[in-house]
Amino acid sequence: MSQHRYPDPDIAAVYRVIYERRDVRHFLPDPVNPEVFSRLLDAAHHAPSVGFMQPWRFVRISDSSLRKDIHDLVEQERIQTAKALNEREDEFMKLKVEGILECGEVLVAALCDRREEYVFGRRTLPEMDLASLSCAIQNMWLAARAEGLGMGWVSLFEPQALKALLNMPEDSHPVAILCLGHVEKFYDKPMLEQEQWAERKDINDLLFENTWNSPCR
Repeated sequence: MSQHRYPDPDIAAVYRVIYERRDVRHFLPDPVNPEVFSRLLDAAHHAPSVGFMQPWRFVRISDSSLRKDIHDLVEQERIQTAKALNEREDEFMKLKVEGILECGEVLVAALCDRREEYVFGRRTLPEMDLASLSCAIQNMWLAARAEGLGMGWVSLFEPQALKALLNMPEDSHPVAILCLGHVEKFYDKPMLEQEQWAERKDINDLLFENTWNSPCR
């Protein structure tokens, strides 16, 4: 047993928050405690990043009219996504995909500008900046669940239109609209699984050994 191992209750808490994290779409309008909000941002900021580039930027949306404009952008893309799904269009339109107007806080998570200056770890894999930002979002997501708050990742928007709304630099890139807030309850399972939109795959079908599609023994 490793000498660096956490105590059993601490380990159990880590696994519990991973398994209970949900992509939340239903929120209560109660405000988020500022101290808790600060802790969540700090958790995000302590994510790993390739070359320690820390590419994440967060725009807090405190203006109600701007929040409405963002919601309108998402609604436009929701309709276009439904059309692109063809035979599943009606099924998709019945799903609730965001809680922008209901949640306590809205953040836009984005990649910083001038990312070409960061070469360490990105010369052949420039998308590692996106991987780093995703780690920051996941840190915030897990910390939010531990604090009893829900969070939802909204990716239904046209990036250039959102950049224009937020006056973002041309070489920056918005990745996620994050809805954060109190919930009446957490979903027992991921909502898209509950709604029978998709099922969780078996990890054994996704794990290979040595070469692609070779089952792990």
